[in-house]
Amino acid sequence: MGAANVVPGVSGGTIALLTGIYQELIESIKAVGSKSLGLLFRGKFKEFWKAVNGNFLLAVAIGIVVSIFSLAKVMSYLLEHFPIQTWAFFFGLVLVSTVYMIRELKDRKLSQWLALIVGAACGVALCLVSPSHTSDSMLFIFICGAIAMCTMILPGISGSFILVLLGKYAFMMDAVGNLNIPVLVVFTIGAILGILAFSHAFSWLLKKAYNGTMMFLAGLMLGSLVKVWPWKILLESGVDRPILPNQFAGEPHLAGAIIWALIGGALIVAIEATAAAVKKKSE
Repeated sequence: MGAANVVPGVSGGTIALLTGIYQELIESIKAVGSKSLGLLFRGKFKEFWKAVNGNFLLAVAIGIVVSIFSLAKVMSYLLEHFPIQTWAFFFGLVLVSTVYMIRELKDRKLSQWLALIVGAACGVALCLVSPSHTSDSMLFIFICGAIAMCTMILPGISGSFILVLLGKYAFMMDAVGNLNIPVLVVFTIGAILGILAFSHAFSWLLKKAYNGTMMFLAGLMLGSLVKVWPWKILLESGVDRPILPNQFAGEPHLAGAIIWALIGGALIVAIEATAAAVKKKSE
């Protein structure tokens, strides 16, 4: 899950589904509430640990942290030295992920297609008005942590994709790679509080309007492809604008970008095929 959430377009929630731990993950996170925290504050540590399925959450958390720290420097290096190929890879990941999200929803209604359109419009609007370099203030880092971590429990959308949308992906990869402790602590606090605050709301929303919610998220990802388009120019306002490859003088990376986009898409196809095989076997 940690590896998945480092790469925009690959969802940690999808990996949780693939490995068969998704339901237990959601229930364990939801268990961290007033009742279980009451046990902790009363000094009943053993009862608290059992109530929140502590061994499970600790194992998942350690796996995520180890994976993120292992891959962060790699992603920072790729973004610095091979930006077009890296963003093309992300583009393929996000595009094919979106297609699978839509395909897996059954009995799609007109209202849900409208949710897709609204989500796409929101994604495009956010990309075209949000600056490529957002605030580095601790408050904004806290907010990024809260929002990005919430998406980790949603199959189909990744926390790193949200960081790309918020203009903080490269910044956080650098923070992890260089062990920027103040930034990491603030981001982690935001992530913990965010997932605890929104896990119940997400669970309720998915239960009441699963298709509509997922179609909106799929639309958001579709519209936000603007953000991961490999060829951009930076305007004076600080906003990135996508341009065609031929507008780069002597663009030498087009073939490579196409290949890496196809590899990104193929990775999602492989993950989804494996997930389908595991699900069929379990049935």
